[in-house]
Amino acid sequence: MKRRKLFSLFTVFCLSLVLTISCSQAPQNNTDDNAATTPDSGSEKIVLGYSSWAGWWPWAIAESEGLFEKNGANVELRWFDGYLASMEAFAAGQLDGNCQTLNDTISFAGSSVNGQVAVLVNDNSAGNDKIIVTEDINTIEDLKGKKVAVEEGVVDDFLLTLALEENGMSRDDVEIVNLETGAAAAAFASGQTDAVGAFPPFWLTALKREGSKELISSQEFPGAIPDLLVVSQKLIDEQPDRVQALVNTWFDILNFMEQNPEKADEIMAKRANVTVEELELFKEGTKIFTIVENLEAFSDGDSMKNMPFAAKRMAQFMLDVGFIESAPDLTKIFDNRFVKAYAESQE
Repeated sequence: MKRRKLFSLFTVFCLSLVLTISCSQAPQNNTDDNAATTPDSGSEKIVLGYSSWAGWWPWAIAESEGLFEKNGANVELRWFDGYLASMEAFAAGQLDGNCQTLNDTISFAGSSVNGQVAVLVNDNSAGNDKIIVTEDINTIEDLKGKKVAVEEGVVDDFLLTLALEENGMSRDDVEIVNLETGAAAAAFASGQTDAVGAFPPFWLTALKREGSKELISSQEFPGAIPDLLVVSQKLIDEQPDRVQALVNTWFDILNFMEQNPEKADEIMAKRANVTVEELELFKEGTKIFTIVENLEAFSDGDSMKNMPFAAKRMAQFMLDVGFIESAPDLTKIFDNRFVKAYAESQE
């Protein structure tokens, strides 16, 4: 799981444009007798990528319980062990949609062959992204001159930057050790760095170091790390009804989770390859968004809870650290019509 890692545009365009699709029979919907007769049930599949993040594991419920079919969506869920691989495949046009963060969408939007548009907020990281430190570090100021392992330019680096700036510091005040998150956590655990920025399950590895502890987390910066359903502009232009079906399915998933919590947890834990107990731990740091919170997130405003505002700050951060050479047109990466339509259908 290499969550939230950005990659060079060169790598994206060097991707193979041929992807062998392994098709499997759509799961039977045991809860809806009409699922097999929905208008879209025989149409070409939408291929949706997702990877190991607590806010995206619920998609496995839709596959298990026939919720895609219920909404007339013929969907192939494609699991990626590496988050980066899912973003590369989406940017190369090998997926119709992908689950990814806002900052990664900003980074890849300009190079994506079919465009990238956020249509749904699955969740916000509300504590699952952490800065873990050694026992002698008690404040942000104590990080000055210390080695901090992070995936440079991505969300835990962004979290670190926000915390430093809030305390009158900058990234120049620490020594950034640029490592993939799993390697970063391992480096910290083995004593090679003084701190690490990580997401689950990697901060569990970091916390194995004797005396280590959490210094800050994403809970202290609401809205800084939104996790999204992003689809291609091509899919929106050609088949907006199928995008709507995906959004509708997501809210059916949330209803299922509320009504069948034990079964939902079992499905998600199996998909994530974690225990139900570990799943509960990760869920604590993940704020799943309601339809009301979706509408707020897509709206204009002046806080990180408003994605158009947050996108500007994220783009500037990536420009400042040299992770992107130019920002895409940020007005083109959001489309709120689908969450609005769902909200209206519930009135």
